[in-house]
Amino acid sequence: MNEMIKNKLALLPDQPGCYLMKDRQGTIIYVGKAKILKNRVRSYFTGTHDGKTQRLVSEIEDFEYIVTSSNIEALILEMNLIKKHDPKYNVMLKDDKSYPYIKLTNERHPRLITTRKVKKDKAKYFGPYPNVQAANETKKLLDRIYPLRKCSTLPDRVCLYYHLGQCLAPCVNEVQEETYQKMVDDISRFLGGGYKEIKMDLTKKMEQAAENLEFERAKEFRDQITHIEATMEKQKITMTDFTDRDVFGYSVDKGWMCVQVFFIRQGKLMERDVSLFPIYDEPIDEFLTYLGQFYLLPNHFKPKEILIPLDVDKEMAEQLLEVKIVQPKIGAKKDLVKLAEKNASIALKEKFSLIEKDEERTIKAVDTLGEKMGIYTPHRIEAFDNSNIQGTDPVSAMIVFIDGKPEKKEYRKYKIKTVKGPDDYESMREVIRRRYSRVLKEGLPLADLIIIDGGKGQIDAAKDVLENELGLEVPVAGLAKDDKHKTSLLLFGNPLEVVPLARNSQEFYLLQRIQDEVHRFAITFHRQLRGKSAFQSSLDNIQGIGEKRKKQLLKHFGSIKKMKEATIEEFIEIGIPRNIAENLKEGLES
Repeated sequence: MNEMIKNKLALLPDQPGCYLMKDRQGTIIYVGKAKILKNRVRSYFTGTHDGKTQRLVSEIEDFEYIVTSSNIEALILEMNLIKKHDPKYNVMLKDDKSYPYIKLTNERHPRLITTRKVKKDKAKYFGPYPNVQAANETKKLLDRIYPLRKCSTLPDRVCLYYHLGQCLAPCVNEVQEETYQKMVDDISRFLGGGYKEIKMDLTKKMEQAAENLEFERAKEFRDQITHIEATMEKQKITMTDFTDRDVFGYSVDKGWMCVQVFFIRQGKLMERDVSLFPIYDEPIDEFLTYLGQFYLLPNHFKPKEILIPLDVDKEMAEQLLEVKIVQPKIGAKKDLVKLAEKNASIALKEKFSLIEKDEERTIKAVDTLGEKMGIYTPHRIEAFDNSNIQGTDPVSAMIVFIDGKPEKKEYRKYKIKTVKGPDDYESMREVIRRRYSRVLKEGLPLADLIIIDGGKGQIDAAKDVLENELGLEVPVAGLAKDDKHKTSLLLFGNPLEVVPLARNSQEFYLLQRIQDEVHRFAITFHRQLRGKSAFQSSLDNIQGIGEKRKKQLLKHFGSIKKMKEATIEEFIEIGIPRNIAENLKEGLES
């Protein structure tokens, strides 16, 4: 613990608020909330912690705090700060799901469609449905029962749906508004949970038709009833009041939390959502933060009722979500919460072995690598490699590993601009200069460790640019390969020395993955450029030959060599005009 943190800890107030932990670069790495700031923040720097909390604390070089007037204010502020700063140690819920709805359009001739977008168009929307299959099955059922139009624009004659009895054909028939209104009301009632009433009405109509000896009509009603039973009643009914509700349960073990959410729609358990993440605060506080973030996601809509465990602060949850919160103590609702908690506990145990294995090869490997090199834990590693063949199309590539895992959206490719011929040292100088000049200019995250795929010459070139031109102090290491082109040695220090790493250690395997990945990325980029230039060199400067004709020629002849052997007439036969064919022949022979 540094002196500045010690002094700040002595000044902490005993009031609620939020605290922001920062690393040595001033980046916010964690945001938390506390009922009493003094107690919570001090707890990080006293006592013993599990491994992941120790990693967080080891990175803290400074902190700041914001006092609030209440616990709920602290909770809301924490959520906003997490959203703003996206700290790496906080859970930032992201969801790209777009749940489907069933839409009853507000048109003269209404339609029933499935959609993922809710608009203010006076239409009626029902849902969201947890998956598109459930929405499509329900719509298909309603299409069979209620003959609304299916086409987006009215045709000039009847279609197959009319002959199947699934459309009233407003394209050729006059349909009364009352008829449509009756169907709209029935569909609304059906989708609002009243499908059993619809089923009873159909049963009465079937019996009446049978009494009137209208057996074909009775068969139609019977088929509709069968479809309702197959579609709507195949899932177990969990509640009898048809209220839409979400059920939350959570489990905590070894500093990790699993939250399970059951989506209950129209009385049925439709689907669930599972989240698994590390926690650094009290479990109940972490759960409340998760709860608030969950409904900030665009596709998680608040139902009429939310069930939560008894140990959660109900009043805070209600203030946070502004919806009815229930903490059941007996009955079916309590059983649902217990079921969610049981599933969370099972999921946590099943995933733990995988988490520990993944941590062993990523986060722990990064920690150990930093220890072996005598540097801060290199959470962000940037690796570089050059690629060229006899100096042609020289390129370089950079990859990024964060906490032992590739961050592919931050990979970068570089065409070498200033270096002539095969000069790896000058190529490395150019790329390091371009990369870290931009980092300084745009305030991008700075690497904790730079790895060069090469030896002393490339390392010295990179260090010279960083230290003497840009004034940056970033550890630079090099990876050497053996005669079988396999990762062999890690070179680091001043003077350069071999870092002792066991060949079967996770930190050595991590370096292998980094070296293989940066080489793959560089060589792939180089091949792409070579492939383009090989084809472009012969055809690009020929007047009248563009991309379309190049593809046409290559598809027909297969290679530049066969094009050179072809006659002008052969070019004309595949649709090349004579004057361009003559230019092509002349260009290929020159």
